[in-house]
Amino acid sequence: MLYIEVNVTKKITMIDYPTLKVIWWALIGFLLLGFALTDGFDMGVGTLLPFIGKTDTERRVIINAIGPTWEGNQVWLITAGGAMFAAWPIVYAASFSSFYFAMLLVLFALFMRPVGFEYRAKRDDPRWRASWDWALFAGSAIPVLVFGIAFGNLLQGVPFYLDEEMRISYQGNFFELLNPFALLCGAISSSMLIAHGAAFLRIKTDGVIAHRATRILFIAALIAAVLFIIAGILVATRITGFKITQAAPLDAAANPLLKRVFTSPGLWMSNYTAYPWTMLAPALGIIAGMLAPMLALSRFTIWNFIVTGLLVIGIILTAGISMFPFIMPSSINPASSLTLWDSTSSYQTLSIMLFVVIIFIPLIVLYTGWVYRVMRGKVTEQEVKNNIHSMY
Repeated sequence: MLYIEVNVTKKITMIDYPTLKVIWWALIGFLLLGFALTDGFDMGVGTLLPFIGKTDTERRVIINAIGPTWEGNQVWLITAGGAMFAAWPIVYAASFSSFYFAMLLVLFALFMRPVGFEYRAKRDDPRWRASWDWALFAGSAIPVLVFGIAFGNLLQGVPFYLDEEMRISYQGNFFELLNPFALLCGAISSSMLIAHGAAFLRIKTDGVIAHRATRILFIAALIAAVLFIIAGILVATRITGFKITQAAPLDAAANPLLKRVFTSPGLWMSNYTAYPWTMLAPALGIIAGMLAPMLALSRFTIWNFIVTGLLVIGIILTAGISMFPFIMPSSINPASSLTLWDSTSSYQTLSIMLFVVIIFIPLIVLYTGWVYRVMRGKVTEQEVKNNIHSMY
């Protein structure tokens, strides 16, 4: 066992520093995609809870559809946050400084989820249960909306700068984050995950709940696709993009101030011009967004869920590819923008953490797959009525 560990570590240390930085960019992107695909449909279902469930029994069916898996799905978010702290400490610090009140809003909203799941069934009182239903709605809808708004602000640049001693100064406020383009991105985030959640309900439920989910899926997927196209047009024509004109040494210690950055509307399309194959990402988002409503009218529920997942993947990959190699651009001092080349941890830290990730990400994937296999099958109203003492 010791020999295997040493051998793997030696192979990892053979990777050069710039390649290791790109690997970590891809790994953190993979973790964020895992969060969006798994906890994303949970949050989509939570957002739909007060609207699709008309009776207490129907709402119990909906909650039991995600009850066994929602907590495990949040591991992806926790892991992504930990990986960002380890790999991109400057980005971690800058984002929590710039988006402090937004992060607090997300944190307090997320508090509502475990409390809502645990306390809703403690009293057989309609007002008590309705209150926790709306708490679950808030704990699901607010983070999804805020995450989308955050990405919208990243694409426009965040008003911060670094001084000569690498201290971060944020010049904006919470309400400036709520600009039209950021709200558009928030609407895209909400609609795509509502569609993903509705597709999941089509698999896990039947009868009137599945019928209502089908209607919402049809509308939400179309909205997500249309808004995604509108956002793409704005990014290509109106939104200021960033491009490195003079890079710092790729194998040197992280120092964002050593580079020079040019800004101009439409520059976020540079990667698509340089690497045409990257157009597969926005094409995937648009095609999946158009295909999902058509599948909503069919009986292929599993394929429908897969397609809404592809919609999520296409939209997130489009944002990531557009910004590459930028992670957190600065709108007031472009040279202070944080990129994967100049905002990462040391070579040794990335190497050690990569060894840890190689072990634990497959475990998370295998565990998640096993849980979904064990919990497969539909949740019915009769089943919920027969188990009146169940947790949910």
